Amino acid sequence: MRRLIALTAVLTLLAAGSALAATTLKGRITADGSSTVGPWTTSAAELFRKKNPDVSITVGISGTGGGFERFCLGETDLQNASRPIKTSEVLACREKGVDWVAFRVASDGIAVVVNPSNTWVDCLTTAELKKIWDTGSKVDSWADVRPGFPNVPLKLFGPGTDSGTFDYFTEAINGKSRQSRSDYQASEDDNVLVQGVAGERGGLGYFGLSYYEENKSRLKLVKVDGGPGCVAPSIQTVQNTTYKPLGRPLFIYAKRSSFKRAEVAAFIGFALNNQQAIARRADYVWLTPKQAKNARYRYLSVLKQVFGR
Repeated sequence: MRRLIALTAVLTLLAAGSALAATTLKGRITADGSSTVGPWTTSAAELFRKKNPDVSITVGISGTGGGFERFCLGETDLQNASRPIKTSEVLACREKGVDWVAFRVASDGIAVVVNPSNTWVDCLTTAELKKIWDTGSKVDSWADVRPGFPNVPLKLFGPGTDSGTFDYFTEAINGKSRQSRSDYQASEDDNVLVQGVAGERGGLGYFGLSYYEENKSRLKLVKVDGGPGCVAPSIQTVQNTTYKPLGRPLFIYAKRSSFKRAEVAAFIGFALNNQQAIARRADYVWLTPKQAKNARYRYLSVLKQVFGR
């Protein structure tokens, strides 16, 4: 009977698109993982808790890889991920008996940025980005990147190796995940990367589009030419997949055992039902109508499986 009541409450929440009475849901939800997805989940949590103040939601940022380590040990309810789960992580979760379900919650473009005083570059090809970032690269001046660029020291800033952004960028640009030069300033905190690029005339870095949007007055966005021509990341170019190859989906993974708790299932349902408002609030690219419909259908299917209805 208790499971039926919980299922009914969650279904009502999803249909209504708003939180239930403040006394309906209680508990604690823990999330960790991607620094890119973290602000999206934090924004969703803030909106959810306005009418569900008895639900505590903590969001950690240890990178997608670091987050999956905790998730597969059963330490967290939700895993924020800026890439799909790897085979090695699937096996780690299976070994610990952690069963999960994934939901696509938003989209993002990886922004390539330079210092605002950089007047010589507006667009970089994927070949030039690989020349800069690939394993063994000796490029240490802008003059090494392209003939005609000035001899200004190139200072690189990027995510650490636990970051899903690092995995995605290196695979898309260098051809293999984690294949990257190591002599750059790395941080799981994108704010540190923003400060680094903003403080170096020859600075170059990459991170999620939302962080550029938050700091556009301190940075210069660089277009990327993946073959068809120079394209800047934006809501439109990420949604219509013309920002290649650095547009990507963002995910939240939920433990099925956690999903059985009404507050967890209700939070995910709320987030999916309000994904566009959350994305606007947190400067992400919201799902297309078709993507949103697929995510809600998946949610309802899992909900009925878990609650047995």
